[in-house]
Amino acid sequence: MAKHYMYVLACADQTLYTGYTTDLKRREKAHQSGKGAKYTRPASRRPCYMIYAKAYANKSAAMSAEYAFKHQKRPAKEAYLTQQGIDFSQPLTQQFIFDNTP
Repeated sequence: MAKHYMYVLACADQTLYTGYTTDLKRREKAHQSGKGAKYTRPASRRPCYMIYAKAYANKSAAMSAEYAFKHQKRPAKEAYLTQQGIDFSQPLTQQFIFDNTP
């Protein structure tokens, strides 16, 4: 059974990008090569580093989580990620939190 993930990238321009995938490695590689989402294609946004990923039991749950996260303002996103263990006072390029409990 395929896993479904909601993930967050930290982009070079200090923005956060949220997406959905069933293959985290493939998706991160696509974003890094400029072949990912339209948002991460400009060179000014790359490199993008995956800083958070959460597994979900099904596509619907993962996409609902992605939608909810995308529609939060930046302070709420940072508060959530901080609760998960991301330290915004440190370089985001060296951090990754993976929640594999659907």
